[in-house]
Amino acid sequence: MQITQNSMSRRRFLTVAGGTAALAAGMGLVGCSGNSNTTEGGEEGGEEAAAEVSGSITAVGSTALQPLVEAAAEQFMEENSGVQITIQGGGSGQGITQIVQGAVQIGNSDVFAEEKVDDPADAEKIKDNRVCVVGMGPIVNPEVTVDDIAIADLAKIFTGEITNWSQVGGADQEIVVINRQAGSGTRAVFEAAVLGDQESATFQEQDSSGTVAKMVSETPGAISYLAFSYFDDQTKALSVDGVAPETANVEDNSWTIWAYEHMYTALEPDAATQAFIDYMMSDEVQGSLVEENGYIPVSGMKVEKDAEGNVTEL
Repeated sequence: MQITQNSMSRRRFLTVAGGTAALAAGMGLVGCSGNSNTTEGGEEGGEEAAAEVSGSITAVGSTALQPLVEAAAEQFMEENSGVQITIQGGGSGQGITQIVQGAVQIGNSDVFAEEKVDDPADAEKIKDNRVCVVGMGPIVNPEVTVDDIAIADLAKIFTGEITNWSQVGGADQEIVVINRQAGSGTRAVFEAAVLGDQESATFQEQDSSGTVAKMVSETPGAISYLAFSYFDDQTKALSVDGVAPETANVEDNSWTIWAYEHMYTALEPDAATQAFIDYMMSDEVQGSLVEENGYIPVSGMKVEKDAEGNVTEL
């Protein structure tokens, strides 16, 4: 089995001979974009595990959630050699559209399906599995001298009113805004928390979190936003209104830019898909992989949020 490097999510992942396109074509899947990785269960894992569950699963959607799903899929398939999992990006809107249409087994999303479907009845055709919480926040090129920004000024950057870092206490340098594409759940979460009813100005758009991270790291004066799971030393995460982008601040809603990570399935998923969802909710994932990959267990939250964005204490 060949091991390749995924440039978008920066995770090592197993690939199936023949490639994702062949798998997608075999499943009748069309129109998917973004990151694409195909993984296959290893030869080990036991005949008993293979006999218990087998089949093919395609998960499409959120690139913010993709690193965790990839990591969990690797482990799951080591234990279930009869299961083959294909993971693709494309954004939350793509994930929800594909699962509503029945084109895939799992639709990954940073937002509630109710926020993306045209017909509210479509949200009732799928099952919501909230596998974790993800914090999101602004990131800048490491050479930007600003470390903390007021949320009002952050909004003005993305509406185009503030265009130079000197306007927010930084050096005299043009601000280069890198946005996510329409349909991105990360963009929807960020804009809801930061812009409210305002609309973002027109900037260059990228279709995945991995590409955003790379461009911000290489572009002087750049700013964008990412899930905490993509924070690294190649970019700099900003505090907002004096609050640091940390797990504890998300858990009590001191940091307000966060969302549930949803893995939508059919109301009655096939056995392999249900087994994988059960695995995502197991201690093996919730007790290790979630935090190791920069996410937050739902069980740690002191508040909850509904599809309308209302936050209440637990």
